[in-house]
Amino acid sequence: MAKKVVATLKVAGKGKEFSKVITMNKSPRTGAYSFKEQIVPNDNIKDAIEGKL
Repeated sequence: MAKKVVATLKVAGKGKEFSKVITMNKSPRTGAYSFKEQIVPNDNIKDAIEGKL
């Protein structure tokens, strides 16, 4: 039986300082969508959405 691995962002109450940002990109060649997931500090959310990170 396989074990489930659980990862958390909590380190002594610091888990609330980070957010998971998922951006969607459309390929100009095929038209297919791809998704990119990032875990970023709350101060850099707008930069991650704009693609600067």
